[in-house]
Amino acid sequence: MRATLLLFIALLVCIPALAEDLRPVSTYSIVARDPQTGALGVAVQSHWFGVGRIVPWAEAGTGAVATQAATDPNYGPLGITLMRAGRSAPDALRALLLTDPERESRQVAMIDYQGGTGVHTGANAIAEANHLEGENYAIAANLMANPGVPEAMAEAFENAEGDLAAKMIAALEAAQAAGGDLRGRQSAALIVVRGEPGGEPWQQRLFDLRVDDHEQPVAELKRLAALERAYRRLAEGDAHLASDVPQAARAYMEAVQLAPDERSRGEIAFWSAVGLAGAGRMDEAAAHYRAAVAIDANWERLLLRLPAAGLLTEEQLEGLQGADRRKDGTNR
Repeated sequence: MRATLLLFIALLVCIPALAEDLRPVSTYSIVARDPQTGALGVAVQSHWFGVGRIVPWAEAGTGAVATQAATDPNYGPLGITLMRAGRSAPDALRALLLTDPERESRQVAMIDYQGGTGVHTGANAIAEANHLEGENYAIAANLMANPGVPEAMAEAFENAEGDLAAKMIAALEAAQAAGGDLRGRQSAALIVVRGEPGGEPWQQRLFDLRVDDHEQPVAELKRLAALERAYRRLAEGDAHLASDVPQAARAYMEAVQLAPDERSRGEIAFWSAVGLAGAGRMDEAAAHYRAAVAIDANWERLLLRLPAAGLLTEEQLEGLQGADRRKDGTNR
């Protein structure tokens, strides 16, 4: 308790010296928690270059923060630190606002690992500016073309299907449909972390995506999220190879199906073929390999280099090549 109090006091002392950006960086964002898995996330869209660099913050098993309007990025790491020390999201936010002389220019939303939320819209945030809180989420918006954007986001989030990332992206799409940023759109970002703390940093983040400059940033963010799911399923297939090859084969097939475009589909199919060939599932491996080569013949050239790298035996290489020849009737 004493250590937590000392940390709290030290953080408050730091607030007046925080770096500031008094330009209106962000427009609409959502922080949220998945009650089923405990996953925490934040998603944002703005007519500002690289919004993902300063607005969204999240830590596994701790909480998530969106800091916007006259953005002070330090609300992110300091909010996370306070929540990690045991403060609830509303308490952490109150503490940071308490000694911030520019708080009326801020807009900040926080959520903790228990789903508690805190959100603040300063009186000087540029209209239309508003926020709302719901069960396991908080939404903030400023510089909106029309009022009602937070309500549209909340409805979309509550009614969307899929994982936490899909639901938060649905909220961003609803914001745009309701009028969105008065200035237009430029960048978007999405972070989702696991509900449990610990593990390596790269294992804690389920999604860590940025679209820094794009005509349709939310659409591009949605595409990247689909790509992330496909590659994660590919990695799950690799993890199953040693203990459950049928499960690995199913994961590889699902990864190929999840791929949102041919470029990624070819890559995933190729490495699925390599994994299955190494496990002796030559028929399934050959089917994936043929699919990859049909997309780009350069996968044939790469296949030839794998035995020297220890990723295929010569026998497995010949098996894949032979299956490909039998498929099209050639002797290449």
